[in-house]
Amino acid sequence: MSEPAGEGARPRAPSRVRLFFALWPGDDVRQALASWAKRLHEACGGRMTRPENLHVTLAFLGETEAGQLAALKAAASRVPPQRFELVLDTPGYWKHNRIAWAGAAQDPEALLAMVADLRAALLAARFDFDPKPFVSHVTLLRKGSPPRELPRLAPIVWRGSGFALIRSVTGPNGSDYMVEGRWAAE
Repeated sequence: MSEPAGEGARPRAPSRVRLFFALWPGDDVRQALASWAKRLHEACGGRMTRPENLHVTLAFLGETEAGQLAALKAAASRVPPQRFELVLDTPGYWKHNRIAWAGAAQDPEALLAMVADLRAALLAARFDFDPKPFVSHVTLLRKGSPPRELPRLAPIVWRGSGFALIRSVTGPNGSDYMVEGRWAAE
């Protein structure tokens, strides 16, 4: 017999979770990106991404069965984490979705290899993800107006050593991102 709902009942774990793999910055990169976001906000307006949510998406899975988390982590464990130096040196604005972003003029080979390995491991484990080509960028603000001119911004050097699995939970203030797992080069 099941326990009746109400006082003393435990909340049920969600059957589906929203997930993505990402580069997850340290505090120094996060602060520099937040500073860029403020400068871009002056040029575009819109809604800035909260600093704790700044990241580079490697593979977006979207809604995934919660029971598949262990298999997903096992697939990610087969990917050798890489050390890389990503230089974010290019601000940009996409008119079609009104997003201002920070990107790299050139992606490091180690990062591209890690993304390719991660996506191959996901395919081999039969996980679906958004198949759009990887473009290293950090979304800094949404719903901004087209700027007359993008501000010049000092390059941000992001020295990374792996990737993370992130869970997105929608709350009253938008999405909150929680790290579900990390894979780092030694």
